[in-house]
Amino acid sequence: MSDSVKVDVWSDIACPWCYIGKRKFEAGVAAFGAKGGGHSVEVEYHSFELSPDTPVDFEGTEAEFLSQHKGLPVQQAQEMIDRVAGIAAQVDLHYDYDALRHTNTVKAHQVIHLAKQHGKQLEMVERLFTAYFERGEHVGQDDSLADLGAEVGLDRDEVLRTLRDDAQLAAVRADQAQAQAFGINGVPFFVIDGKYGVSGAQDPAAFEQVLQQVVALRGTTPEEVASATERATDDASADVAATR
Repeated sequence: MSDSVKVDVWSDIACPWCYIGKRKFEAGVAAFGAKGGGHSVEVEYHSFELSPDTPVDFEGTEAEFLSQHKGLPVQQAQEMIDRVAGIAAQVDLHYDYDALRHTNTVKAHQVIHLAKQHGKQLEMVERLFTAYFERGEHVGQDDSLADLGAEVGLDRDEVLRTLRDDAQLAAVRADQAQAQAFGINGVPFFVIDGKYGVSGAQDPAAFEQVLQQVVALRGTTPEEVASATERATDDASADVAATR
């Protein structure tokens, strides 16, 4: 039996909870590894678009976009944004919503798939999140995405060709179809060992416990593992739901 635990993560670059969840998951993985046992964790990211109808160049603030998208007063949308930024700061992320450039993310997802082919997916995901939430960089335009790809070691011209030809669009759509098949309707969503789902930006301790239990219960029934993972994430789920 493999000593590696495979975790497939569905997320969107424009999802603030996905970046927060990424940091919490990474902390949980670090704690899991520190306990020993010889089990590594292999992570693969998959595409999910929260707002596929978003224009490449949205004219307006993030609060205005959220107001339009959710049908809320702008002031209420701004309060939600401020709250999320405060939660992000707790995991050492510095969201700059004043500089953020809201955009369509389908091209960013194509670049992530290209990066996966070159063994640089994790670096690309991190760079895109940083670009979007912390540095006010555009993650929807070909040239800016080519620059970001080059920063993690991709060939800039290959990135441009990929985007021009939509060469990775089928891979993006396949991820989205798989999410639909799994019943995933919100992100972040973590699928562990291809069987067990964990939803939301859980606390690191919850991720650590779920990983431990999945390894411990390998060879048992999916129902037993599902029950164990549900117990592990119940308290954290309540915390996450309260902040949405």
